[in-house]
Amino acid sequence: MADVLSLKQSILIYLERSGGLERLAEDCEPYNDPQRTEAVYRFNVSVHPSDVMEVDPELGDCLLHDPLTATTLFQSACFQVIKSLSLIGKLQTESQVNVILNYTHLPPFPEYTLDLCRFPRVHRPVRPVSMEGLVIAITRVTKYTQGARFLCTNDDCPSAGGFHHIRVHTPGATESAVVRNDFSCTNCRSPLTEDVKFRVLGDKQLVELIHAEALDVLTGRHQSSLRYQSVTLFLRDELCNSMRIGRRYRLLGIPAHVHKWPNIACSVEANRVQPWKPECKEAISASFQRLLRETSSSLWRFSAVVAHCFGLHVAPPGSYNTLKLSLLLSLMQTTTDAEDTFHNVDLLVVTTDTLIVDRLMTYSLSLACCGVKHQASAEMFASLSHDEHGAGTASIHAGSALLATEGICMLGELNRYKKDKLETLQSVLESRTVSVFIPGKKYGEDADQQLSFPVQCSFWALTDSYHRSGRADCTLLGAAEMGPVPVQLADAFGLVVQCKDDVAERALLAQTVHTLQQAIRAQRPQRLPCWEFSTQEFQELVSHAQGLQVELSPAAEKIIHGYYMATRRVRTQSQGVNVTVASIKLLISLAEAHCKLCLRTLVLEEDAVIAVLLCENSVTLKHGASALVIPPDAVFPCDLAGGDGLHKRDAMLDELHQNILRFIYAYAPGAGTYITEE
Repeated sequence: MADVLSLKQSILIYLERSGGLERLAEDCEPYNDPQRTEAVYRFNVSVHPSDVMEVDPELGDCLLHDPLTATTLFQSACFQVIKSLSLIGKLQTESQVNVILNYTHLPPFPEYTLDLCRFPRVHRPVRPVSMEGLVIAITRVTKYTQGARFLCTNDDCPSAGGFHHIRVHTPGATESAVVRNDFSCTNCRSPLTEDVKFRVLGDKQLVELIHAEALDVLTGRHQSSLRYQSVTLFLRDELCNSMRIGRRYRLLGIPAHVHKWPNIACSVEANRVQPWKPECKEAISASFQRLLRETSSSLWRFSAVVAHCFGLHVAPPGSYNTLKLSLLLSLMQTTTDAEDTFHNVDLLVVTTDTLIVDRLMTYSLSLACCGVKHQASAEMFASLSHDEHGAGTASIHAGSALLATEGICMLGELNRYKKDKLETLQSVLESRTVSVFIPGKKYGEDADQQLSFPVQCSFWALTDSYHRSGRADCTLLGAAEMGPVPVQLADAFGLVVQCKDDVAERALLAQTVHTLQQAIRAQRPQRLPCWEFSTQEFQELVSHAQGLQVELSPAAEKIIHGYYMATRRVRTQSQGVNVTVASIKLLISLAEAHCKLCLRTLVLEEDAVIAVLLCENSVTLKHGASALVIPPDAVFPCDLAGGDGLHKRDAMLDELHQNILRFIYAYAPGAGTYITEE
């Protein structure tokens, strides 16, 4: 290694060029308060490895391959600056300066990347690494000893006073490495005793990080023999509470191996944390672009063809179109906007054919950026356990809903859940938060504590309408059985879709023929010829559409506002149904989702009409029909088979559009000022 003095000079040159000297002087000002007496002065120094390499390659090599030695060099250089410029008058020894090096980035090479799927981890050198993963567990913020002052018990020793023996935390060190009762003086070898009044405490938090690909196992699509293992991450001081459970992050850290006989625990000291999201696809396939051009004559046709051709290998063509459109809309709208506001569309499906609906949901789940198929025996929201890394606190583990953050949590059949689970689910759907109660006595605290976590995912569930009554769904709209689901829970879901076939025997035959054709790989009949898309093309479409930023047009806003006011007035007076603000939020979400699915950025009146029809069918299923009378399957009121199927659907939707306008004009207060009767 180059001469130590030369390396310190290079550090001073780098600090001067990067503005680090000015920041060091600013950080010293609070320590000059006469009321403060510190044993340890802590400074965060930002280091840019590429810039350091330009100043001194030897120093850059030390920074990237021996971070502990580099920290010692920066500590010595900062001490010299502080003493030379008299920035802290009370500073006595170099050991009082505690420097934390914050890396801005690392070289993009495999040697500086820690892949959470790669084993073994115990033979890696101690160097800063970058990694990315998903947070699956987190602890409360607890205290640790950041620094401590020790005095020699020999009164004649110079170390009996002053600040000669200072111990500070280093990456990977345990609490016993900083505070212990068996340290000895370096001058006279006498025992050291801690001056407790100068102990400096900091905050720490433990996080369990796992490779994001582990979620692919939870979608239920892949049966893999791979075993994913998490890594423990230590967040300290400023980094505490910078990571949230269920979120994805990119971070820099320093791996450490703690020897606890007979085991070796591998952990990482976090150095820099940044949120990470999968990149959206910038373009869609040529097939969807061609479909978009050929259906440009109608604002409804593109989404109709996409829904019709969705999941053709699961269900016969032409069946479950409303459900498939609803699944696509939920995928479109399960996003976070530019203002960090989360949008979601929860979906409850009422059906007698739970097998096919479950398959369609599972297939759709594979298109989500983060999808989790919940098992009834697993934890839905969060669970507690004792921390295994010596923090002495509770570790909060993510359940399926928290793991599916910014994605989809598929619950499956609700009749598998007990009453208390359904009540908890209803509470979470209404509040969008989950509370975790931590008993203090059990986890080493004086008082109990309750923590709340936001639930930012869309829920998909289905219920067997035949389960409770022992009969098929009633053909009358508004009289459908919802199995074990109470109306309050159905209201909490927002969008309810009923899937039924006019003739059960014919539907069963169609599904049987379709399954046999898939099994023998025969050419399946196309209801809409020449339109067939692969799963990858649907993934690209969903990823691209989710990233679109849309805004409401005045016409769409009037439709949504007018329908909300009209249905609130009609249903409150005639049925006693409380139409809440959540209804208008659902309307806006569905209209925006349909706009995204059609690859537009301006929500038009036609998008609002689709949202109104879906919501009106949903409310009718739960509370019965109102003055706005629409068909049971209003979004797809006719079969799309044949050459004029799409044209016929457009004509029927135009008629329903006029019915919605008449309904608004008749029942919405003040609608005449903005709705023109046609």
